[in-house]
Amino acid sequence: MLRFIPDVDRSMSSYPSRFTHRRALGWGAFIVTLLTCSYVSASTDEDWKIAEQIVNQIQLPTIPNEKFVVDVSDTSLSAARAPIQRVIDMASASGGGIVVVPKGTWQVDGPIRLKSKVNLHLEEGATLLFSGDPSHYLPVVKTRWEGTEVFTYSPLIYALNVEDVAITGKGTIDGNAQSAFIGWYEKQNTDMHALRKMGFDGVPVEKRQFGEGHYLRPPLIQFFHAKRVLLEDYTALNSPFWVNHLVYTSHATVRRVKVESHLYNNDGLDIESSQFVLAEDNHFRTGDDGIVIKSGRDADGRNLGIPSTDIVARNNDLGGEDGIGLGSEMSGGIKRVFFENNVLHEGDSAYRFKSNLDRGGRVEMVRIRGSKVASFKHLFWFQLNYPSNLHGNFPATYTDIIIEDLTVENVGTVLEIHAPDAVPVLNVKFKDIKIKEAEEILILENADDISFENVTIGEQVWNGTFSSLHIESVTR
Repeated sequence: MLRFIPDVDRSMSSYPSRFTHRRALGWGAFIVTLLTCSYVSASTDEDWKIAEQIVNQIQLPTIPNEKFVVDVSDTSLSAARAPIQRVIDMASASGGGIVVVPKGTWQVDGPIRLKSKVNLHLEEGATLLFSGDPSHYLPVVKTRWEGTEVFTYSPLIYALNVEDVAITGKGTIDGNAQSAFIGWYEKQNTDMHALRKMGFDGVPVEKRQFGEGHYLRPPLIQFFHAKRVLLEDYTALNSPFWVNHLVYTSHATVRRVKVESHLYNNDGLDIESSQFVLAEDNHFRTGDDGIVIKSGRDADGRNLGIPSTDIVARNNDLGGEDGIGLGSEMSGGIKRVFFENNVLHEGDSAYRFKSNLDRGGRVEMVRIRGSKVASFKHLFWFQLNYPSNLHGNFPATYTDIIIEDLTVENVGTVLEIHAPDAVPVLNVKFKDIKIKEAEEILILENADDISFENVTIGEQVWNGTFSSLHIESVTR
């Protein structure tokens, strides 16, 4: 392993082709193929104007102000699904309105189906406690499970083909810590791989039936084909799977939502094949990713070809295994995504970009600035070498990514990239970043035009452009 230390507080312009190092730190089997000395020249001012334009274009739902209050009685509290659904249906049939769930713990023995022109408003002190019996979430509904379309158990709150819909209020949505769904993580592998193969092979969706006797856990909240959605102020607990899931959704605003859910695969917000989405001022403490952008898996995602585009996530407070992720289900593509002024606490990866050779897809124009990062094993991890269980040959493209103005406490590795030989990670720029402490600087496998400008690590300032066609490692 070849290791380098750059001259402290000195730009790379002094060195025509590679880092000059003050002392050799050890040699091994890896060879540095190229370390050049150009600067990041791209300005992001115009890019962030695009982010402002996206926010200004996002439409909030239009919902009548008429209120429909769910009846408060011992009977309704102990068997709440029917009265809540009845009021939602009534409000929808009358042209829409605000369905108010008063204070109290409401035992919900099955899924709630949201409808157009309805705001499900949970008053402060109101808790929807969902049944933990999987049979209550049948019959199956059409959904997307880890990026592949399928008929399976209903999400606990499910909105299909809706417009102008909201969930608001300072109440709580609880998936139930005692739910039988939670134990399905240990049982899901057979179904998971069967579904992935169906999607890869193009089996018609109607034949992908995973109801009774199968073990695919549902998300807590899912919008499936939706327009103009508002999620605001509520607390989400104990999700069986992903927490807030937007699929084929346009014009969505997610703000001031609190997630405290630390079970398997508990992403705070999954934005999948959706456009014009704003996530701001949220507080997520999760068992998996805080916010993650997706667009479908493998052939299923490529054939549908619905990308995630025009997304802004700002001023969020995130703590989980990964702070912010893109992929690994990104076969429909991702473009024009902006992360600004987010706080990321601790975990495995602050920013994680994922894919494998089954995926395909293109991720481009990603902009990140203003983050405050505490402690992670990886600061930036491009993990494009996930196992390719279906033996595909569809390399994904990650390119045109600019990351700037970050402050970081300590990380194990600053930047780790593993990409396929055919499609290196291309054109990623890091600018004006301050890292107090890091053990490893770079691990690169198939990367081209990876630029540092004014990146301070400890007392060292790094400026330069890195390219690698083989595995390399650079440590302090």
